[in-house]
Amino acid sequence: MPEIQMPKLSDTMTEGTLVAWKKKKGDKVSAGEVLAEIESDKATMEWESSEDGTLTEIYVEEGGKVNVGDKIAFIGEEGEEASKEKEGEKGKEEKEEKPKAEEEKEEGKPKKEEAKPKEPKAEKKEEKETAAPKTEKKAEAEKPAPKVEKAEEARVKASPVARRIAVELGVDLSSVKGTGPEGRVTETDVRTAAKSKTAIPKPSAPAAVKTGESARIQLSGMRKIIAERLVESLGPIPHFYLNIDIDAGPLMEAREELKSAGEDADAAKITVNDFVLKAAVQAAVKVPRVNASFDGDAFVQYADVDLGIAVAIEDGLLTPVIHGAQNKSLREISELVKDLAHRARNKRMKPEEFQGGTFTVSNLGGMGIDSFSAVINPPQGFILAIGKITKVPVVDDCDQIVVGHRMSITMSCDHRVIDGALGAEYLKELRHLLENPALLLV
Repeated sequence: MPEIQMPKLSDTMTEGTLVAWKKKKGDKVSAGEVLAEIESDKATMEWESSEDGTLTEIYVEEGGKVNVGDKIAFIGEEGEEASKEKEGEKGKEEKEEKPKAEEEKEEGKPKKEEAKPKEPKAEKKEEKETAAPKTEKKAEAEKPAPKVEKAEEARVKASPVARRIAVELGVDLSSVKGTGPEGRVTETDVRTAAKSKTAIPKPSAPAAVKTGESARIQLSGMRKIIAERLVESLGPIPHFYLNIDIDAGPLMEAREELKSAGEDADAAKITVNDFVLKAAVQAAVKVPRVNASFDGDAFVQYADVDLGIAVAIEDGLLTPVIHGAQNKSLREISELVKDLAHRARNKRMKPEEFQGGTFTVSNLGGMGIDSFSAVINPPQGFILAIGKITKVPVVDDCDQIVVGHRMSITMSCDHRVIDGALGAEYLKELRHLLENPALLLV
């Protein structure tokens, strides 16, 4: 059974903070069960055990910071760690006795004098024999008592598969009645509960600062890295911005058609944002030179379109990545975005799911923002900032003033990689796709 080490949860992570232990010393652990909550430089995530066994040792207390690769716990069989300690003590005694014997031999002491050092040794042995019952009692006291589960704990007893499915489908395990052995929640129980739309409660917000009082709030690891990367981006990267307003009427019509077809009742309904994401990917395929990044005396043009999606979480911002997005349909992108955003907010993302990305889309339209300019996520070449759809008076083809729907899109470009003409070519293609959404379905 292995020692559990501080994992490397991102490519820039050098140390992690042990936010919370989800298991206590002496608890049995199954592979796939959540062992701890760890904060990296990018996110706070739940870390699952890769082994079956007993959590025999915890080396890092909650709130402790350790370097990547340092041991944080030990999973083994009951008594495994204790037996190692006994072996260590035995080896230590043998090492202590050996030098004494060698010293006596060198000094050439007579046999009568040799008897003297043996007396304390005998006393030491007697002391050990006397102390043995105490050690055994102490070991018995430290041995975890049979666990009596509380009603609340019994309700959330579930298999690792059921826990994973519950997070993916948004099911609160504490409200699911288990049909497995001893009331254990199974995968079938979770899927049945998902149909009744049992939702996971939102994480509680951090304690607010009282009105009229000042406070110094320590930066989390994520906020620190956000601050560092903003300086890395706006300082060295020469930003410039291109803006377009598209006719969002066809998008609204396409969305209404899907709604009238009964899709609105589907939890995985396609949104306007899904159309935007698909169009951004397809436009990058049509204008591949924008799908690039600066690299010293050259720039790298990527074969795959790895789409980053900015997701606001409680303590900052995460950018999950859909790798190879050019090979995904509108429906697939829609499902992946919902899954990634849900798991990002519930600290269930895997490290590889927020690493990489060739460009990013940030949409604040749902928060009522008309338009904005976003900061490039290095080493990416550009980022798109999407505003809300607004009703405005427009002049139609017959020179009549009518009500129209407009959406603002701002493209922040790294001028070392993307020139104005190239950025304009990309936005022209993006406009064409969004104003003809049927093209996104083929």
